[in-house]
Amino acid sequence: MIDPYLQSFESFSANGGAAAPQSVRSLRLSGITRFETLGFPTTRNEDWHFTSVAPIAEGRFAPLTKATGEVTAAQIAPFVIAPQWHTLVFVNGRFDAKLSGGNALPAGIRVLPFARAYEELPAVVEQYLGKIAAFDAHTFTALNTAFINDGAVVQVEANAEITQPIHLLFVSDASAAQGSAQPRNLIVLERGAKATVIESYAGVAEGRYFTNTVTEASIGDGATLTHLKLQRESAQAYHVGTLDVRQARDSHLFSFSFATGALLSRSNIYTELRGAGCGATLNGLYLGDGDQHIDHQTRIEHVEPNCYSRELYKGILDGAAHGVFNGKVYVHPEAQKTDGKQTNNTLLLSEKAQIDTKPQLEIFADDVKCTHGATVGRLDETSLFYMKSRGINARTARELLTYAFAADVLETIELAEVREGLESATLRRYTDHG
Repeated sequence: MIDPYLQSFESFSANGGAAAPQSVRSLRLSGITRFETLGFPTTRNEDWHFTSVAPIAEGRFAPLTKATGEVTAAQIAPFVIAPQWHTLVFVNGRFDAKLSGGNALPAGIRVLPFARAYEELPAVVEQYLGKIAAFDAHTFTALNTAFINDGAVVQVEANAEITQPIHLLFVSDASAAQGSAQPRNLIVLERGAKATVIESYAGVAEGRYFTNTVTEASIGDGATLTHLKLQRESAQAYHVGTLDVRQARDSHLFSFSFATGALLSRSNIYTELRGAGCGATLNGLYLGDGDQHIDHQTRIEHVEPNCYSRELYKGILDGAAHGVFNGKVYVHPEAQKTDGKQTNNTLLLSEKAQIDTKPQLEIFADDVKCTHGATVGRLDETSLFYMKSRGINARTARELLTYAFAADVLETIELAEVREGLESATLRRYTDHG
């Protein structure tokens, strides 16, 4: 099951992967060695108990180690949120300069594909790449590390602020069929910096492919990162994505995960609050139908005192869709005065839809305020009755209540262009009568 990747690694290292610095080549070797040891996880692994990756492991997806595909501006237009935003476009995991563009960046901001970052930001790559996203126990991070070759490096210097978001758009076309892409992103915010980074993953053609992406982020003292991830892959695709963050003193992270694509998807969101006064807000919305399987796993690690964390994940599942939420808040003994709250709410629209939800708290400090909870249910019959009594037909009443359930978490996105776009897409999803 892992043989295609081991074989591809040999040719990749000798050809396309040879241009990287020695430190990156060593990191890749460590990644493939660990991947070979770990193999793919099974449902006996606690973190994967509700999600079988057998379709990925048995799919024999060939790593896409060279540029493939010809995607046009018209094809990616539905996924370009704002043309003026600085946008890097990647096709089947490889940077496409012709499709990229947007306004010039202000001083103190660098956004580069990896090939340029090796030359222009060598110190940043050396200091941070592979130092945040650990792969000792994470198969898919190890696999991604083995094939590091392209993706984006974002550096925001001390006290610099980007007023417009940075958009990293990863698209897969028909030529990605039976292939696997391994995008790697690195985000570094220095002291007092502020930035919004959006990652979009989309299929511009129907196809069976595998995207395995890892983003590492370092948030310096007093810095703020807003990170939005929009997963709208092809209906036959497989997607595993990991965001791994380290936060310094008084830093803030706002993360939002929107997942509606792929036949099977898994989103890992991890952050360590390593300085006093940190804050982390992790929100998300997943929409599933048919035979989709959508899994979110979060881990917030409170290492230092006087930090807060908030989580709100909502899901709407129809057909025979299967959702998974596995959230863990871990409080170290030194992390006194921790304030944490975690919530997962899921709406089931059919008899066959199901959710496995497991909010968890592990607390080793005695002066904390932490809560967690989950709800699973169907549309409220009392609300339906009330709306029908006011002359609203049953179908419209169900659509409006479903949309209202989703809109509650979408409203936490401050960026209007993204919030309104996702609200419109969600409304169309549940009110489009075809």
